[in-house]
Amino acid sequence: MLPYTAYLRVYQPLVAFSNREKAYWRAYAASSRRPRRRDAVSAEHAESLRRLMATPPIPVPERESGDAYVRRQGGEVYVCPWQTRLRSWLGLRDFRAETPARLSPAFLPETVATAAEARFETWRERGEPMRTQILTSTWTVPLAWFAPFDAEERCLVLGDEEEPAHASGQEAPAGGRLRHPSEGREAPPRTLLYVAPMAEARRRLERAVGLLREHVGESEALSSAERLDDWLAGVAHPRALLELDYAGLVDLLDDGRLREDHSVAEVSAALTGLETGQEELATAMYQRVTRRWKEIQALEHAN
Repeated sequence: MLPYTAYLRVYQPLVAFSNREKAYWRAYAASSRRPRRRDAVSAEHAESLRRLMATPPIPVPERESGDAYVRRQGGEVYVCPWQTRLRSWLGLRDFRAETPARLSPAFLPETVATAAEARFETWRERGEPMRTQILTSTWTVPLAWFAPFDAEERCLVLGDEEEPAHASGQEAPAGGRLRHPSEGREAPPRTLLYVAPMAEARRRLERAVGLLREHVGESEALSSAERLDDWLAGVAHPRALLELDYAGLVDLLDDGRLREDHSVAEVSAALTGLETGQEELATAMYQRVTRRWKEIQALEHAN
């Protein structure tokens, strides 16, 4: 995992788990020793670095992680397991597929990669579920990820300052700027995220898919939205929660740029423009949100 990563997470209610798993996650959520939310991403990243810097490297842990992200809402506990082993296997598979064979050993010895892939195949042959509860995206947020959310579900925290979700429509101050990756992180926690009930998230995403099919047709935008809808259909309990977390991407933006980021509202406005025949509105909102994320993604190649 890289620091400049955004996450889309499904938080399942305890009722979605078997009795054994339910008892484990209930005790885990009540434990004072589990990683707290503000430290969980850092803990995941540190654990991955320890494995990859070992001699020889350990691309996939021997056992599945017993950790999870935890949310409490309406008196109910929701859990998003880390699934570190499964996510590492899938990440290794993608790395091997996308990296030329002559270059791969420079990052990971062939014997280590082959052994990890063999364990993965054995695990798959047992019929274990292959879908993860977490999607990741480095240096950007895919536009389809904004469609399941509403602007009122936005939560922005800047150090000790928190912007309530209902304040998301306030006009942002001017003067924000992109932060170069080499700039130091600020000590106070900075967060931008959205959380939606799964039923609402699925309804919004299905609306987006329908509008794109009708007005745009075959395109990357439609394919991305359809893949996301398929993922949610396969992993999410009807009472689950869906969370979009900018996570490490907030370190690329100063406070002004974070306040100005209303990507969910802009994607929603673009879809409404398609629905109501306001093509200029749809185009303007699409261009605005696309331009913002192209600028951020370009920092991947900054010196």
